[in-house]
Amino acid sequence: NMKRLALWIMAAVLACSAGFASAADVLLGPGDVLKLSVYGSPDLGLETRVSEAGEITFPLIGAVAVGGLSVAAAEKKIGGLLEGGGFIRKAQVNIIVSALQSQQVSVLGQVNRPGRYPLEGRRSMLDVLAMAGGLSADGGDSVSLIRKRNGKTTKESVDIVDMVRSADLNRDYDMAGNDVIYVERAPRFYIYGEVQRPGAFRLERSMTVLQALSVGGGLTQRGTERGVRIKRRDEAGKLEVISAKHDDLLQVDDVVYVQESL
Repeated sequence: NMKRLALWIMAAVLACSAGFASAADVLLGPGDVLKLSVYGSPDLGLETRVSEAGEITFPLIGAVAVGGLSVAAAEKKIGGLLEGGGFIRKAQVNIIVSALQSQQVSVLGQVNRPGRYPLEGRRSMLDVLAMAGGLSADGGDSVSLIRKRNGKTTKESVDIVDMVRSADLNRDYDMAGNDVIYVERAPRFYIYGEVQRPGAFRLERSMTVLQALSVGGGLTQRGTERGVRIKRRDEAGKLEVISAKHDDLLQVDDVVYVQESL
């Protein structure tokens, strides 16, 4: 809806204002395809893939460990080895990352373009969600962020709408390779009985029974507002039937039933 679209536009503006780091900040890893050249020595140019051990093989100097290094650091290291071996004086090495395989983030669930996205430079959670086309119409307001740091896997739920409304980007975390962003389906409620449009609908925040009746198209001629019931399961899974008032708040998976007037 327009409200969610406006929030996503605000998110994009905030993300852009934060700025992006250059591709030189990317840390190289296994699977990355690199195009290397040395100024003044065209015979030393090559395109190669970083091995599972994080190494490449370079003319004259052999195996070079570049895994975990930035592009700039790898350039400096190879240049230093060429100079140290007496092969080239003042070696100027240039590396272009042709394909970034090691630093990718998975975006799954209710987004417009789920998939794996490369971290070409510094990217935050909102940046990556924007790359995935943003939340789909069925997406919830919160996303789950699954990250592995120092051998420990953590899962955290981040309320995107609250973060954007407050312009507080403290939880717009920087992404790292193999992080996972999962967008749950938006919570729903159900309405049936004497309403014009029975079915399942998105549960908005602080939604009342009266608002639910409106979403359901209002009552039929046979329906009565005094005969509204909420069928709700408690934490133990036991079904409760509640006589509902207009200003009662709905909960996730509530079933609203409108009875026929006597």
